[in-house]
Amino acid sequence: MANAEAAATADPADALRRVFAEALGTLLLLTVVIGSGIMGERLAGGNAALALLANTAATVGGLYVLIEVFGPISGAHFNPVVSLVSTVRGDLSRSLLLPYVAAQLAGAVLGAWLAHAMFDVEILQFSAKVRAGPAQWLAEAVATFGLILVIFRVPSGRVAAAVALYIGAAYWFTASTSFANPAATLGRMFTDTFAGIAPASVPGFVVSEIAGGILALLVARCFGRRD
Repeated sequence: MANAEAAATADPADALRRVFAEALGTLLLLTVVIGSGIMGERLAGGNAALALLANTAATVGGLYVLIEVFGPISGAHFNPVVSLVSTVRGDLSRSLLLPYVAAQLAGAVLGAWLAHAMFDVEILQFSAKVRAGPAQWLAEAVATFGLILVIFRVPSGRVAAAVALYIGAAYWFTASTSFANPAATLGRMFTDTFAGIAPASVPGFVVSEIAGGILALLVARCFGRRD
């Protein structure tokens, strides 16, 4: 992804294309995450482990495909922390950071609403699922740390598969089920379904995700660039 992002463009049309790719990609990612959570919960008959397994499988597959599709266009960040650390490393133009983040946040919310529309549930809603406390915050920091390290250290041609597999694993080895993404956290606030998070729990998750991303950036600098 670094090569795709390193060429900061002065072409407004190209910048718009990249920002639109981030919005659409994040929208589709949240649709996958929330939609598969709804479907999994409906079909699992109250078995939370089975619902999470279905949610995980759909997320792994969807994330891999979306990175492959949008990676050559925008870098397929779909995540404000990824955009932030990429900007610090010089892989993303500073002029694109805020447009990327805005597109990701808007896409995440629209993705939640699209999932609701497909499953015929109330479009506008907020989650009541509390996800708070030191263990949850630590889990989000760990999940995001691992995600950023994977992005920066895995050979560029394998990033899509590695990121998808890491997130799938982190759904199970972290107490928070690995949001690892402030945009996804925001989008999931707007769904009172299997994948939701209560609004009061969002700030703690976002701070932890940013902290994990910054720590991963420092560690990646110690290792040097993969290329």
